[in-house]
Amino acid sequence: MVHLSTVRVWCLSALAALVLAAPASAANDYRGPVPILTYHELRSAPKPPRSPSSASLWVPGTRFSSQLRGLARAGYHGVTLSQVWAAWHDGPALPSRPVVVSFDDGYAAQYSTGARVLRSLRWPGVLNLEVSRVDVRGGLSSAQVRALVKRGWEIASHTYTHPDLTKLSAADLQHEVADSRAELQRRFGVDVAFFCYPFGRTSSEVEDAVALAGYSGATTVSAGVAAPSSDPLELPRVTVRPRDTATALSKRLAAFPAPMSPVRLRML
Repeated sequence: MVHLSTVRVWCLSALAALVLAAPASAANDYRGPVPILTYHELRSAPKPPRSPSSASLWVPGTRFSSQLRGLARAGYHGVTLSQVWAAWHDGPALPSRPVVVSFDDGYAAQYSTGARVLRSLRWPGVLNLEVSRVDVRGGLSSAQVRALVKRGWEIASHTYTHPDLTKLSAADLQHEVADSRAELQRRFGVDVAFFCYPFGRTSSEVEDAVALAGYSGATTVSAGVAAPSSDPLELPRVTVRPRDTATALSKRLAAFPAPMSPVRLRML
């Protein structure tokens, strides 16, 4: 595979020009940095010795509800990645204090708890969906995914089987990245514009595959707030922890610096 594909060079060059040329946003015409929250399981993790290694990613449903309602009280408004992307590329502006609420993998509680809380706030979510988790025990059903789409949720690909993409052959990499997008689009009748790296693991070859598959951007597990200056294939996120109170989460978001420096392009 070509290192740093032509598709990606064009994408980054256009983004750099956009950031350098864009005027400062007015208060009612927001087009700046946006935090992307990351959630996984929305329930309490089992107690030891059954506690999984991912227990730090399990946020109890009541804590999730208090976190999101706290952000709403603080003036945040839920948006999708596509809304953010459009605002960064001369499309409709964002509401004040926008935030993306993303959910990885496709767990059942993301519908029973996550969708219920977001619906009460009239916020959309972004579902980073692993294809193999649909219609299996503990995962979301196809009907539930379609219901989320009807409520304004965005579907992003999280691969077919959640592998470490940096360890795959070229053929397997294409299957996990490109074919998963095609399958989600076919199955749910929506555009799939964004990708989410399993375990946050990526490389130049993986990012080339994502660009060539037609995605607009991709999210990582790197901590930070996404901005117009961010590499679109390495968008940072904020992993929400089970110990985060509503106040603590608001303070965490406020503590991130605004990353508005121009994109630095990688040279071939």
